[in-house]
Amino acid sequence: MKNNLTLTIVSLLSILFTTLHLTSDTVHASVGTPEAGGSTLVAVPILVIWLYGTLMLPERRSGYIIMLVGSLIALAMPVVHVMGHGGVFRGQIARSSPAFLFVWTLHALGVIGLFTFVLAVRGLWSLRRSQPR
Repeated sequence: MKNNLTLTIVSLLSILFTTLHLTSDTVHASVGTPEAGGSTLVAVPILVIWLYGTLMLPERRSGYIIMLVGSLIALAMPVVHVMGHGGVFRGQIARSSPAFLFVWTLHALGVIGLFTFVLAVRGLWSLRRSQPR
């Protein structure tokens, strides 16, 4: 499988799992929190840019940079939820009703985000090496 095709697939998976995660955040938000008010919709334009970079700019420097930033967003999701006051290590997530899917998407985002990061850096590095001096 070509590296660019792999990068496109894992970037699309990152976008999918990010939308699943944001949906779960909104559905299970407590009344009065920003997530319950739809603050997760701020992510829609960011996800559109990420999707555009993935599908329309796959072998360009700008596409690699967009996918690199997107992979950092995917990597940040598990970190934010682990470090927060209701994080995984404090047991709040385990007490919520459908915790399995929520925690699974966090793990999937971490793994796929890191893999996307590695492939995007590799793509940027190959562009740098292929430039004439």
